[in-house]
Amino acid sequence: MSSNLFRFAYFGLPLGALALARAGFVPRVIVLGHTDAPGARRVQRQLGQDTLVLPKPELSDPDVVRSLADVRPEALLCWFYPKQIPAAVLRLAPRGAFGAHPSLLPRWRGPDPYFWAIYSGDRETGVSLHRLDEEYDTGAVIAQETLTIDPRENAWRLAKRLDRPALSLLVRCAEALAAGAALLGTAQDESGATPAPAPDDTLLSIDWTRPVAEIVRLVRAAAPYPGASTEFGDELVELLDAHPYPASLPRVLEPRDAVWTPEGLVVRAGDGGVVVNRLRDVDGRVWCGGELADLFPDGLARVGFEPANRPER
Repeated sequence: MSSNLFRFAYFGLPLGALALARAGFVPRVIVLGHTDAPGARRVQRQLGQDTLVLPKPELSDPDVVRSLADVRPEALLCWFYPKQIPAAVLRLAPRGAFGAHPSLLPRWRGPDPYFWAIYSGDRETGVSLHRLDEEYDTGAVIAQETLTIDPRENAWRLAKRLDRPALSLLVRCAEALAAGAALLGTAQDESGATPAPAPDDTLLSIDWTRPVAEIVRLVRAAAPYPGASTEFGDELVELLDAHPYPASLPRVLEPRDAVWTPEGLVVRAGDGGVVVNRLRDVDGRVWCGGELADLFPDGLARVGFEPANRPER
């Protein structure tokens, strides 16, 4: 079956539709979940003449379902559609619906697998091509690619690194379907399933009695948004970048106590110190370097300095 005869519907971010089109697979209908996402205008301009583009439709609307049915899609391909696709829509595709999820299913099912992979200390993650069922991320797995997590990267950087293999799996899915493959996949092992919900405010609030490694993972997992939150002085702030302090701290310091060191601002945690590199205040301003000391109007004790040295501004 040639690619131009393969009839399919695409749901998700514009970049996925564009990647498929570049590979020779032009969707008969594109359902955008975010009308302001990068590539939305390009989709309308490049594909809108030959493809029905539905910007953020209500999929429970019978008129929308009829419009999708009129296209007669053989399959449905999905990449980051923000809502559950109703069963009535999934049934429109006789050869099935397929999505690329940024985790090694069944681990980290849900909307925020990046956060949980980093926060939990996973050494690797990846992407999974799977069949779409009526429940999120539960369908049979077609293929997976594994990626090592860099211990220095945050959730945003991890997400960007996973985009390329995810789109590659989506294109390979289209190629296989166009060639006539059934792509039944392998059922997920429910005993290995873990949820990946969006972290709540309690989890995002830093508990300075916890170990340094756990706090640094939380900062990485929550950066750049929503950020791991704490209070410095009178300011509620969100930490964006941090790393373990390599030296010992005075025993008199209690968890949450802050000092200035040759590496910058260090906060006492349960078993050592956390160096704060960057943070964001409630007004959205990002602070870094010597200006972090300004968050403490009563001043900071200095550790590891000769008496004449001062924090650099």
